[in-house]
Amino acid sequence: MFGAQCRPIETLELRLSFAECVLDTATRELWRAGEPVHLTLKTFELLQALVEQRPRALSKQELRAHLWPDTHVQDANLPNVIAEAREALADDARHPRFIRTVHGFGYAFCGEAVEMGGAAAPETERRYVYRLAWDDGVAPLAEGEYLLGRHPQSVVPLDGETVSRRHARLRIAGGEAVLEDLGSRNGTFVKGERLTGQARLVDGDEFRLGSVSFTFRVSRTSSYAETRDA
Repeated sequence: MFGAQCRPIETLELRLSFAECVLDTATRELWRAGEPVHLTLKTFELLQALVEQRPRALSKQELRAHLWPDTHVQDANLPNVIAEAREALADDARHPRFIRTVHGFGYAFCGEAVEMGGAAAPETERRYVYRLAWDDGVAPLAEGEYLLGRHPQSVVPLDGETVSRRHARLRIAGGEAVLEDLGSRNGTFVKGERLTGQARLVDGDEFRLGSVSFTFRVSRTSSYAETRDA
């Protein structure tokens, strides 16, 4: 029995991007390089626990209690599930990008995971409507965190030579956004100034990733329009 000795591993509904992978814990799907990857139930639950608890290392005892509650299992079961997860992620145990072995203890997720905007409520049910406009189009966004760049998981498709693969991060909430450069080669610019930290964006603010220009737009929906007392 392991459950009585370990605190439960709490899980959330998130959509997380790491390298060429996206893990959606609400739909219980893993995508790699734009293609769905089949996972067994235990492998998905293991990966979800490791990603959500990152960078904390989870002990073998915690993971067994989470995957097989109130059940005694052979010691080999957990390494087998770890091996399946690594195979699904195309990870190498000797040179891990995602799942690190903590010898004599357990395992930890060691990749950089970014929370993405998940499935949003219809616009009429939201307080604010957000848009990101650039020369090639307009992208509707929900509140959440987005990667911008040439990476396949970028919220908008970008392939300009001045745009880095992981160029910037955009966090949207409460009628505004926060833009952060991710160490890009050609820089992120807000109102003509190169960004060295974070910048707050409101409706109509323009910014550049390298030479690619964007405009952040936000408006309040009519269902949440401000009213005056009679």
